[in-house]
Order: sequence, then structure tokens, then C-alpha cells
Amino acid sequence: MARKKRVLITGASGTIGSLLGRALADDYDLTGIDVRPATEMESVVADMTDAGAIKGAFANQDAVIDLAAASSADTPWDSVYKNNVAATYNALEAAREASVKRLIFASSNHVTGMYETDAPYSSIVAGDYSGLDPSDIPMITTDMPIRPDGPYGIAKAFGEASGRYFSDNFGLSVMCLRIGTLNRESRPSNPRQFATLLTHHDLAHLVDRCLSAPDEVRFGIFYGVSNNQWRFWDVSNATETVGYQPQDNAELWR
Repeated sequence: MARKKRVLITGASGTIGSLLGRALADDYDLTGIDVRPATEMESVVADMTDAGAIKGAFANQDAVIDLAAASSADTPWDSVYKNNVAATYNALEAAREASVKRLIFASSNHVTGMYETDAPYSSIVAGDYSGLDPSDIPMITTDMPIRPDGPYGIAKAFGEASGRYFSDNFGLSVMCLRIGTLNRESRPSNPRQFATLLTHHDLAHLVDRCLSAPDEVRFGIFYGVSNNQWRFWDVSNATETVGYQPQDNAELWR
């Protein structure tokens, strides 16, 4: 039997790290790294902003899922700069030095969050669907210009740009996931989330498809959102490139 891929999860003790630890444990050999011990896998306690302290965790890994960051979209610039920017670059550099083949970067929908101030998205996130047809919504694609909605989104855009550099210059396969709304309950809790929800099941499926994608996939940016009736982010490139087929629809909780 072929050995399982060895996968390192940074930020492994957080909400997403924990749920991926449970969802992927049967198919991958998981280890984690975080400032706190992870509960779902063996882990190294280290700060991703300390480049020297994290290098050992990357050795002999086939892939990295990079989640480490201050995760609130309202995180101020001082914290984003100190934590998120440094942690993201350190993960890429450590992966390069360890000859890791693939890194999956947890980007965010906040890289393009300012589109939500425009019609029809502004109405959709407010829960006002009057005069709108969900089958006729112009999709926001990953080819469109970035429009970050704050320091957190700016840092995630930095991560995507850094991933592109490491892919082009060093041959590291990098996939950036613009994650929608993912919460502990895995269901919408306000009007916006009926469009932006990403369920636990669909996230695990997307990450698994990225881990399983052919080596020839060198770089990609994909929106992580469930198959919601009112979603406005395009997932067709994720479907075509890695086989992402989201199943859940937020309307189930309407």
C-alpha cells in the first residue's frame, strides 16, 4: 500500500486547523505547528513569525496547509504586519528550503471584499433580493482586479503575490484559497452568509482536491464557497483545475 502523503498544517490549533485535522486524518499523515498544542494531530509548539523555530517542522513534508494568521477580518494593521505577513512569508520560505512540493495558502474573500459595495452584491449581502435572479448574478472571478477591504485583506493579497513568486521562481506548487464564511456552526448566521457560506464538508473537499491535484498544477487561486443559491464568487476554475464540486447550499438553513 502506498504511503500516505505527509502534510503539515500551520495554525493547527485554530478552528479550520482542527476541522481539517478531523476530516483529513484517514487519508493523510498529518502534523501541526502552532503557538498552542493542536488537539487533532501531533504538533510542534512554535511561532510562525520565528523563522528559525519552525524550520524543523517542514522537513520531510509532502505538502503544507498554511493557516497561521490572526484570523479576524477586523485585525488592525500593526497585528497583521507583525503576525500575518511574517508568518505567510516564513511558511513559503521554509517550504522552499525543505523542498516541499505543494503549499496550500488560506487566503480570504476579503482580498476582493470591496466588490460588495457595488450592485448587485451590496443588495445580496444585505439580504435584499428584490428584482434579482440568482441565476443571472455576474460572478466575481479570480481574474478580476483585487479590491481588499482592509488590512487583513491586504495581507492575504500579499500572500497570494508571494505564493506566485515562490511558484514562478522556485517551482513550489502554490494554491491560494479565498475562503468564504466558515464558522464553527457550519451554517449561516446573518443575511450575507447565505451567499458566502463555506461549510466544513465543502472546505475539506476543496483542500483534499488541492492536495490530490497533479504535480503539473503549479499555481492557482480558487474561491472557497459552497454551492449557495445566492453566491457571487465563481468556482468554475477550481472545478476545472482540481475537481472541486461543492455540495452544500445555505438555503437549507433559510
